[in-house]
Parts: sequence; structure tokens; C-alpha cells
Amino acid sequence: MSNTTRKSRLKTSGVYQFMQRVTVWLDRYYLDAIAGLIPGGIGDAAAALFSLVHVYFSLFRLHSIPLTLAILNNVLRDILLGLIPFYVGNVIDFFHRANSRNMVLIDGFINDDEVLIKEVNRKAAQAAAVLVTSFIAILLMLALLVKIAQVIGTALFT
Repeated sequence: MSNTTRKSRLKTSGVYQFMQRVTVWLDRYYLDAIAGLIPGGIGDAAAALFSLVHVYFSLFRLHSIPLTLAILNNVLRDILLGLIPFYVGNVIDFFHRANSRNMVLIDGFINDDEVLIKEVNRKAAQAAAVLVTSFIAILLMLALLVKIAQVIGTALFT
């Protein structure tokens, strides 16, 4: 299969089309930030589930572990920023646009953008370290949110 045919098949696939729609809905129409208004991190987690299509495409269609690490890095950073309490995270979520960043990375890999591919490959180890750190930070942020809810609940109902 020629490279042009491969690119064409990837861009016309149902997964790619769905990924583009998800990106538009979550980033351009700000549904990612709006979902973040649902308390307890539930909205951020729900929005992140839609981002898994980017992970699927990079891992199973493009077969790139460094790209998948970069995409996971963006998704986890988006969740972590969205979990910052007192609506600060929601404001940041309006500007972060992780899904758009992921589409740029995916399009760069599909179009064989050598500069982007080299940069992603070069930062793969860093992305893995940030990925683990982000995951731990998300868990700590969730624990903090539970503690804040307990303190507020105790103050209000005792």
C-alpha cells in the first residue's frame, strides 16, 4: 500500500472522523470545560473518556508508542488541571484544549511531519515520567477534593 493510500484510508476512517467530531465538541464548543462543572471530578473524567479515541487511534492505527505517551500526557494534564478546586480548573480548562493538541500530533504523524515526529520521539521518556507523575497528582487531587468536601460538609451539617 502506498503512503498516499495509507494517509487517505486513515483520514477517511470512521475512527478518525469521530475523533475530529469529539475534538470540535469538546474544545471548540467548550464541552470539556462545561463538563468540568460537574462536581467531584466526574465531569472531567467523563470528558477524558472521549479523549480515549485519540489514544486508541495513536496506538492501534498509527502504532506509535511515543505518540500514545504524548497523547496520554495531554489527557492526564487536562484532567489534572480540571480538578483544581474552586472553579480555577474550569477556567483553565477553557484555554487548555488538550484534544486539539492531540489532533495536531496525530495529523503530524499521518502527514509524516518529520520535525513533529522527531520531537515526540525525543520526548517519549519525558512523557512517560510526566504520565506517571500526572497520574499520582490526579489521585492526590481527588483525595484533596474528598477532604475539602468532608470539611465543608462537617462545617455545614454539624
